Amino acid sequence: MKRILYKIVVFFTWILAALSILFVAAFGMWAYIAKPVDSAGNSRFEKISVPSGASVRKISLLLKEKGLVKSADAFYYAARFNVFDRTKPFSLKSGSYTLSTSMGMKEIYQILQSGASEYISVVVPEGLTMSKIARILEDKNICSAEDFLFFCKDSELLEKYKIPAKNFEGYLFPDTYFFIAQMEAKDVVEIMADNFFSKSAEISGVKDLSPSELHEFVTLASVVEREYRVKSEAPLISSVFTNRLKHGIGLYSCATIEYILTEIQGKPHPDRITYDDLKIDSPYNTYKWAGLPAGPISNPGLVAFSAALNPAKTDYYFFVLTDPVTGRHTFSKNFDQHKAAENTNYYSKGF
Repeated sequence: MKRILYKIVVFFTWILAALSILFVAAFGMWAYIAKPVDSAGNSRFEKISVPSGASVRKISLLLKEKGLVKSADAFYYAARFNVFDRTKPFSLKSGSYTLSTSMGMKEIYQILQSGASEYISVVVPEGLTMSKIARILEDKNICSAEDFLFFCKDSELLEKYKIPAKNFEGYLFPDTYFFIAQMEAKDVVEIMADNFFSKSAEISGVKDLSPSELHEFVTLASVVEREYRVKSEAPLISSVFTNRLKHGIGLYSCATIEYILTEIQGKPHPDRITYDDLKIDSPYNTYKWAGLPAGPISNPGLVAFSAALNPAKTDYYFFVLTDPVTGRHTFSKNFDQHKAAENTNYYSKGF
């Protein structure tokens, strides 16, 4: 009996010894794997973009590919089973991060969990179209142009914002935005649309407009935006268009022709508008049809939008660019005055 007990004790002793050795070896291996790839003196920085909705496995492989961790599998299991921090729920956030090879696995995990990503500054100037904004966003690695344009035409989103149109043209507010890399395109559209409705609500009377009334002012503002160059002239240009609309006269805006050529027909921006261009059969052609174009032709800022809502009180029906350097126009009450002003500078823009 004693002999059997002795064998059992020896057996379990060996088992415990073997487990201890394995534990020490595993701990040593983990300690090695979890350590930084490089020492502080030999480290380098790597910028990574974690896409929205990326799996832990994908993030782990990305870190390994960039040389930021020694083992993708080790990071995956450690992150997946909260080895690094059991006090917080497991979550790795999307965004753009600059990480160093001198960071340990735990430090990298904590940064990705915190969501302290780098924000990317994106400047959207006044007067751009959806397609031009889409290209800026893609160039900045915010989202693909294709996805952005897809959600700009999403019927559910348009219904959410009560926009009586087929797309968000005119409602993507020009501003400086701080996005993160590889965002959901839908979120980008919503951020820009929310900004539009928030900023436009600051203008007196906007909140009382119905969606269709607001859309008309957005359309008018989009044309004013593409025509004015001097801020003080925006209300004057708006007054010309408003007076023409009241009397059923075509707006005769070259900007609407440019929109047809570049955005609808996909042609390069023209150096000059030709007489053939003025004959294009399109609901956006304000030379061919009286009234507003079929929809906004740009995304206007507050100056143009305010001018559309509050045009100057004038008797002007014409304007022409007479100082290309400063961007100033000459405004006229009748055609004879307009022709006289136009003759002072053959480089005419307007009507």
